[in-house]
Amino acid sequence: MISRTFENRCDSHILDRRTALQSFAGGFGWIAASALMSQWSSNANGAVDEKSAMIPGEASEAEPGEASKRHFPARAKRVIFMFMKGGPSQVDTFDYKPQLNLDSGKPLPFDKPRVQFAPTGNLLGSPWRFRQHGECGMWVSSLFPEVAKHVDDMCFLNSVYGTNAAHGGAALKLHTGSDTFVRPGMGAWVNYGLGTENENLPGFVTICPTLAHGGVNNWGSAFLPAECQGVPLGVASQPSTNANVKYIRNPEYTAGTQRTQLDLLQKLNQAHKTSDPTDSVLHARIQSFELAFRMQTEMPRVQDLSSETAATLELYGLNNPVTENFGRQCLMARRFAESGVRFIQITHSDSNVQWDQHSDLFAGHTKNAAEVDLPIAALLTDLKQRGLLEDTLLMWGGEFGRTPVAQGTNGRDHNPDGFTMWMAGGGARGGLRYGATDEYGYYAVENKMHIHDVHATMLHLLGMDHKRLTYRYAGRDFRLTDIAGNVHEAVFAG
Repeated sequence: MISRTFENRCDSHILDRRTALQSFAGGFGWIAASALMSQWSSNANGAVDEKSAMIPGEASEAEPGEASKRHFPARAKRVIFMFMKGGPSQVDTFDYKPQLNLDSGKPLPFDKPRVQFAPTGNLLGSPWRFRQHGECGMWVSSLFPEVAKHVDDMCFLNSVYGTNAAHGGAALKLHTGSDTFVRPGMGAWVNYGLGTENENLPGFVTICPTLAHGGVNNWGSAFLPAECQGVPLGVASQPSTNANVKYIRNPEYTAGTQRTQLDLLQKLNQAHKTSDPTDSVLHARIQSFELAFRMQTEMPRVQDLSSETAATLELYGLNNPVTENFGRQCLMARRFAESGVRFIQITHSDSNVQWDQHSDLFAGHTKNAAEVDLPIAALLTDLKQRGLLEDTLLMWGGEFGRTPVAQGTNGRDHNPDGFTMWMAGGGARGGLRYGATDEYGYYAVENKMHIHDVHATMLHLLGMDHKRLTYRYAGRDFRLTDIAGNVHEAVFAG
């Protein structure tokens, strides 16, 4: 039995492919489908009609997951990226600088960057105490007492740097590799190269993403096939309890009826493709409907936390109003990871403080760290207990760091010239401090690691050569790392 709207249009003999798409939409997890199709209209003008150039000299049909099949043995199968929106301060978290405290209040003894976001003053020591932890003796701030228990599994990248001091440009650079053009997000590239492990779920999910500073472009697919883009669940300005796929169940039509509708739609589209076999937009659109149909079975199960034990909920801090919001994101990330989603992003942000402490550094970073410390430690613990940490790469960081000099009397400005990210699991070498900033934590000076290098290293751990993960569009081969990027093999476990 098909929809009444469809029946009426059949009777009036005005049924066509576009009408069918519109008629069936309400029954196929519409929110999920519309998210996956958000680039349909823009790509229609761009006419993405060229084949992938994933591996030079080899043919590719530009199908997600068929671009790579991996170039060499992978250490990681999937990625969980924890994005700290606003830019956490490296010198107050994971980059211990005793000289900064000794010289606090004095002028910086070398030049500040030529381009600065705002005027700054003298050196500002950290208000938090650092201690050594684990067998590796890693220095960690008192802001992260729970995460500090896991340093032997963590690889600290203390020499990351970027090129943009503004939130929007820096966030886009971190997510897409470009701060000036619309490019596919790193999750979209991973999804394109490897596809999902579970055909009933998207390959790329972003939980509570921020809509500011790049917004959807941070998880979009740009010129890659539209089904590569991230499926957003919720937004950063709302509680993570709202991070779910609305209308995932169809109250009117059974799965069998919807399957019949889709089968008919496929026949109509196959007929259309005979007249235009290069219509990749049509392919992406119908794929989104197919995925949304399958998600109706799998997605509710993954997002239902009622099967978790009381001990697990407590581990992630869901019984504490301070940690509940981010704790739920971390728990959902684990559930998506074990269900076969290839790239999961979770975002810590809000409408007010974020990690962007231009003033009142102590209050802002204290609040933020309290919200994420226990949940992140829980995620590390849970993945390790379940045997998932070995092949799941965790990445943590913001779009840049903060200056070691003061903005006003008690804040720090943006600093893309040297900051910290960390990796854990997925073949990253635990207990390692890689690279270094200067004695005050301003500039990356040792084993410098550009954002392109972070991307190249991540892809390598997933078994992909960043120089070969390319896509031909508008007469040019594009890649996540553009024409740059070096793999830092020193961060790999032996």
